[in-house]
Amino acid sequence: MHSHHNALGLASPRSGTAAAAAIASQRPVQPVTLLRPHAARRAARFFVEKFPGRSIYAVKANPSPDLLEILWDSGITHYDVASIAEVRMVARTLPQAVQCFMHPVKAEEAIAEAYFEHGVRTFSLDTMDELQKILRATGHAVDLNLCVRIRVSSDHSKLSLASKFGADPSEMKELLFAARQAADALGICFHVGSQAMTPAAYAEAMARVRAAIVEAAVTVDIVDVGGGFPSSYPGMEPPPLEAYFEVIHNAFESLPISYSAELWCEPGRALCAEYASVLVRVEKRRGEELYINDGAYGALFDAAHIGWRFPVKLIRGDESDTKDMAFSFYGPTCDDLDHMAGPFMLPADVTAGDYVEIGMLGAYGCAMRTAFNGFGSDVKIVVEDEPMASLYGGTPHEALRNNVVQL
Repeated sequence: MHSHHNALGLASPRSGTAAAAAIASQRPVQPVTLLRPHAARRAARFFVEKFPGRSIYAVKANPSPDLLEILWDSGITHYDVASIAEVRMVARTLPQAVQCFMHPVKAEEAIAEAYFEHGVRTFSLDTMDELQKILRATGHAVDLNLCVRIRVSSDHSKLSLASKFGADPSEMKELLFAARQAADALGICFHVGSQAMTPAAYAEAMARVRAAIVEAAVTVDIVDVGGGFPSSYPGMEPPPLEAYFEVIHNAFESLPISYSAELWCEPGRALCAEYASVLVRVEKRRGEELYINDGAYGALFDAAHIGWRFPVKLIRGDESDTKDMAFSFYGPTCDDLDHMAGPFMLPADVTAGDYVEIGMLGAYGCAMRTAFNGFGSDVKIVVEDEPMASLYGGTPHEALRNNVVQL
């Protein structure tokens, strides 16, 4: 990672919100990603120590090998992979990691390679066809952990995952029974959707799990509550994660399952959102619209396509004493879709040449980046200041109160 710094001649600032300011003072032309390994480490330790079961990192949220190694060193030993490319990447980066192939629709060739070449034993499914596919691809292996995915409500989440995957409760009996015959360990999994804003989402999903187990009358060895654990964004300040853990633990304890059953979860966003922010330059201002050098085809995919509001702060030399106002952003490409509606609250006198740090982009930001139109940036710098928001301690820096930081 450090080679990036030298190539650019950019220093690696060490502390305080001075980090972004020191980088901005060197007037970078490309967006710069600020990485906070300590924030990812803290999030991982929190889940490892406080979640009442096993925490499995959802690699899709941020597949960076640097991050995978940080999480591994912090006690995350299991990884939720969604494609054969992710399987290979985790195998390369963390050869001792346990991988769980939790995408319910997989290519037969991918299942076979995962099983025979990479030692993957845990697979999810939501149809009889997928069960047969897994059995064929693994040569009817007898050491499989098979997790049947049940459809649950996404009503409490900012991003629905309810319509695409999951067996209908009416299909669960047959599916659980068939999977039980084939599995060494049988699991039920679900996903309440991304950025679940209330622990009630998990309580309702666990009620569906209970009904499915009772109806199928099978012994279940694994209950996987999936992901959806939130991070903090403007207008989306969730309750403490402990509240989610408590609801899940209580529901799990009351399920009619094997005495040795395991409880799993699959945090993605919650482990990596605080890991990165992006420093962008304002290239033009047109009224309430700022044209910046990253956007919908870069780290701001979610801001454009699903209206996500990320925290922002102005980084400039002279202090702004103007009030904040609402801005929207345009990214650097020629596409009209490259628009982030916000609102992003910044001092009213922001202008071309100013730098803005956009926070909480460790989840899905770097993962969605493309090189469309020839834009894109892989400039990364490690910093040690606090992320703009945290669910894991660390109070926001005083200077953020007025959304402006001194160079």
